[in-house]
Amino acid sequence: MSSLLRIRVLGAGAVLGVAALALGGCGSSSGAEPERGDRVSVVASTNVYGDIARRIGGDRVDVTSFITDPAQDPHSFEAGTRSRLALAKARVVIQNGGGYDDFVGTLLKGAGSKAEVLDVVRIAGKTAPAGEEPNEHVWYDLPTVARLADRISAALAEADAGNAGTFKANATAFKAELFTLQGKVAALRAAHDGDRVAVTEPLPVYLLEAAGLRNETPDEFSEAVEEGGDVPPRAMRDTLALLTGRKVAALVSNAQTSGPQTERLEKAAKDGGVPVVPVTETLPPGRNYVSWMDATITALGKALS
Repeated sequence: MSSLLRIRVLGAGAVLGVAALALGGCGSSSGAEPERGDRVSVVASTNVYGDIARRIGGDRVDVTSFITDPAQDPHSFEAGTRSRLALAKARVVIQNGGGYDDFVGTLLKGAGSKAEVLDVVRIAGKTAPAGEEPNEHVWYDLPTVARLADRISAALAEADAGNAGTFKANATAFKAELFTLQGKVAALRAAHDGDRVAVTEPLPVYLLEAAGLRNETPDEFSEAVEEGGDVPPRAMRDTLALLTGRKVAALVSNAQTSGPQTERLEKAAKDGGVPVVPVTETLPPGRNYVSWMDATITALGKALS
């Protein structure tokens, strides 16, 4: 099941009132053409997508990211007045989709927004077995992020045609850096294809799969942690056994949603001599998307070695 961002949202009437205020009460829609010299307003559900939009838009965009605190559990985000105002004015909205940030759609409907909405899970085109939902953590899938870059470039060009060439050039440069990262992942695969790892949540699985690593964690464990529930005793025993018996080369742990169950796993890993690789759902301070992914890939390589 997908993790959900829990949020308190004002009723539709209140949101519409805020939207009208943000638009100056002149009856203009958020889909109106920008005046010459205006920047394109972009809203992203997390600073991961906000950073990518800023990289492609440069000084031609104003970017608002809702979830930015690396110490905050993203699943407990609550929108405030600023969030609603930002969405009311947005020309382009980037949401993760897949149930991760449903609050974005709720707020957009309430504000009557005409912004172009980029749903990254849909862009990824990920599928899952019948009756299951795909892993929504698609920002850990580098090919998906490359496709997103092209979609952002096109959306910005639609809003600001005069700078379409700049947006395309920035997207091309960004994708070149992603290609370099993909080369590092390929090198990991060449050296460690088939190595076994454990995870606390499905968060990094796309990256692990690209590196040829086998996730040995019981689904019951990672799904329970992701949904904030109690891990079944058997699943806990089986997962701990992976670490105490050193049956995996590393534990990849979501540092942003830690709790007693994941802390127990991390302790078992350290006691058993299994390296722990922390990962996060949002950008750490001082990092952009490329440097963040690069640091994660490097840490994973060191752990496996």
